[in-house]
Amino acid sequence: MRLANQKLLIKHLRKNKVNRLLEAAVRKLIEDFESNEWKSPKKLLKSRNDADKVHPDGFYFFNLTEHRTMILIEFGDSESTVVWCGDHKSYELTFKNNKNTIGKWLKTKNWI
Repeated sequence: MRLANQKLLIKHLRKNKVNRLLEAAVRKLIEDFESNEWKSPKKLLKSRNDADKVHPDGFYFFNLTEHRTMILIEFGDSESTVVWCGDHKSYELTFKNNKNTIGKWLKTKNWI
């Protein structure tokens, strides 16, 4: 499966370049996406226990390392897309720890 819009991940890594655990976790996430053809969200969730489904249209957050980097990914058939990436503080400011707010944000950004 192809993981599109990886530039958001790279940008986040540049901001946190001294965090080797985060770098390893992001590389593992990319590797997992590119080496798997998850046919269902259940298989994704079984394979990646850090994934949390946050919207019924196939959007997930991945909680990477103690840094709590949150990555919102749209799960598609043969391609997934990084939609948002940031640390936990940015996540709380943007999404208020609320799935309804996540849905509204996705609508304003024309993802749904």
